[in-house]
Amino acid sequence: MLLAIYGSGGFGRELVAPAQHALQRAGRDASDLVFIDDREGAGGGEIVGGISVRKLTDLQPGDQFILAVGDGKVRQMLAEKCKAAGLVPFSLFAPDYFEGVGVDIGEGAVFCPRAMVTTSARIGRQFQCNIYSYVAHDCVIGDYVTFAPNVSCNGNVHIEDHAYIGTGAVIKQGTSDKPLVIGAGAVVGMGAVVTKDVEPGAVVIGNPAKPR
Repeated sequence: MLLAIYGSGGFGRELVAPAQHALQRAGRDASDLVFIDDREGAGGGEIVGGISVRKLTDLQPGDQFILAVGDGKVRQMLAEKCKAAGLVPFSLFAPDYFEGVGVDIGEGAVFCPRAMVTTSARIGRQFQCNIYSYVAHDCVIGDYVTFAPNVSCNGNVHIEDHAYIGTGAVIKQGTSDKPLVIGAGAVVGMGAVVTKDVEPGAVVIGNPAKPR
């Protein structure tokens, strides 16, 4: 059974070491790890960072996949494509990832080194949480949401499907009766400080964050 990282670019290569650790913890061989790259000219025996590159059609039903693509809508398309081929989503947790009590995480999540979910949070499918990012207490995260590095998502925040939160963004804590909401498909720019709700599809930047 192979474990395939879909995407052999920079983020995919960053996931190699955590994926190898995951294989070791499961008693599997590091040679089980491959890349999937369906771009024209990729695959066919190519080696990237010591890892073999395959086409999706080279894999077999029951093989597992990790998606290394930052765009949530593209990630959804690829997840559906992989499942249609009989592949199984694999959730990747770096060895130093921390998770508190009462956390529920959907399939296919990726938690990079130094990532954290503190307690009582609900997270949807195919969440990506990059290095040094955290989800605090009582947050609700939708499907195909992306956190770039060093995102600070404080307590009682609701983030809807396909939202993208840029590097170094800070999201103010909401309350149990009025959580701060970031709408579906919204983009929070790098370094933004979000102090109030963000409308679906909006792009916000700055401190405090405002529509671009």
